[in-house]
Amino acid sequence: MNKSIEEIKLIDNKEELFNQVIDECKRSQSTLNSFVTIMDKYECFNKEGVLSGVPYSLKDNFSTSGILTTGSSNILRDYVPVFDSTVYKKLKEAGAVLVGKTVMDELAMGGSGLTGHTGAVKNPWNLEHIPGGSSAGSAVSVATGMVPFSIGSDTGDSVRKPASFCGVVGYKPTYGRVSRFGLFPFASSLDHVGVFARNVKDVAIVTDVIKGRDDFDMTTLSNDNIKYADVLDKDVSAKKLFYIKEIVESAKTEESKEVIRVFNETLDKLRSKGVVVQEVSFDKKLLECLYPIYFIISCAESTSNNSNLTGFIFGSRESGNSPEEVMFNTRSKGFGEMIKRRFVIGSYVLERENQEKLFLNAKRARRMIVEKMNELFKEYDGFVLPTSGGVAPKTIPNHEADRLDDEYLLLENHLLIGNFGGYPSITLPMGMVNDMPVGITLTCPQKEDAMCLNIANSIESVTGLKDLVCEVK
Repeated sequence: MNKSIEEIKLIDNKEELFNQVIDECKRSQSTLNSFVTIMDKYECFNKEGVLSGVPYSLKDNFSTSGILTTGSSNILRDYVPVFDSTVYKKLKEAGAVLVGKTVMDELAMGGSGLTGHTGAVKNPWNLEHIPGGSSAGSAVSVATGMVPFSIGSDTGDSVRKPASFCGVVGYKPTYGRVSRFGLFPFASSLDHVGVFARNVKDVAIVTDVIKGRDDFDMTTLSNDNIKYADVLDKDVSAKKLFYIKEIVESAKTEESKEVIRVFNETLDKLRSKGVVVQEVSFDKKLLECLYPIYFIISCAESTSNNSNLTGFIFGSRESGNSPEEVMFNTRSKGFGEMIKRRFVIGSYVLERENQEKLFLNAKRARRMIVEKMNELFKEYDGFVLPTSGGVAPKTIPNHEADRLDDEYLLLENHLLIGNFGGYPSITLPMGMVNDMPVGITLTCPQKEDAMCLNIANSIESVTGLKDLVCEVK
């Protein structure tokens, strides 16, 4: 189904459409493994809503009352929430129809799409390649045209990287623009709700529905009272963007150099529309700190946030002769190797004798990066970079999916800046390399979501890569 949200709204029989979508989801499941749960009942709670009858998928770390919600972890394989996340509630109120909960990397930790407890997700462009993660199933369900949009979460790049690898648009709004109530927390200072679609306008339409203040999430911002879908076509000729010299120059492989070539062509097209794009220099030592900072902070926060997964409150429980043994057995058998490794690291980081050297220093370095970015944003409206240094990598064994590299992969890690500063950040297709999609990412100052989507819409117009759909052969 290659239809936009506006095209779907014109269809009279939405229930018949839903059944067609469900059939396609089930047919593709054995090949792509996008879903943990596929719905079997058409439910539209508002036939007059903005998204009335529009099918969508939802990452399996958003609470949905009465619907299995596993976080793609064995420890939550039978968990059924008793309340709705705010995002899910808002989509229901707008009339959107849930078709399924999507597979993700376990507890949203990881960037491969390989570590979910129900198995690996496949990239539809080439089944031998990963789709990216952690919002793997969400990206794939949009890329294949099964749904026009999907909801994911982004803690480091978990919406934008799979969007690039799967040839779709992935948007992470400003921190606090969308409520995280009912989203399983990973790293609370970095977590964002995100939106996948095949074009910028659909992303804007969905973001308009889910954004806004929420009394259940004290980090949410007041509504900006801007309808993003209505300001996409504003003139961008006065806008000024930058890219980071050290990151672009870090391209060393033939594939990464080809990505940079496509990136430069895209910048030239933008310049032809009157957008100013300039090169700036950034302290390389700070850039090389990006992944270590992220790893230290996210492991520490995830260890704390997931300390309730003990087998006593909810989720699966293993037997034992004492409460300590029950907890030990439950967590040992319930978590995959990657999760256990991150929790061990997080616990080590939070040990009193290690906090100053590791955790607090990581937060200081994060602040230095954000302060430098905020200085640049006084002069520039945003910055652009290739989303990744290459196409989606080939599938690797699960136990290798979280290994640290011995090189500073600046082209792979720069998306973390968007999470460090809580900036609105969007990835969209910019071309093809080796018959696989590659993306460009635009990041703008905090609270400038409308401008970010406006500029992204112009990027989409110059690339011509709108509404891409990959049909699995």
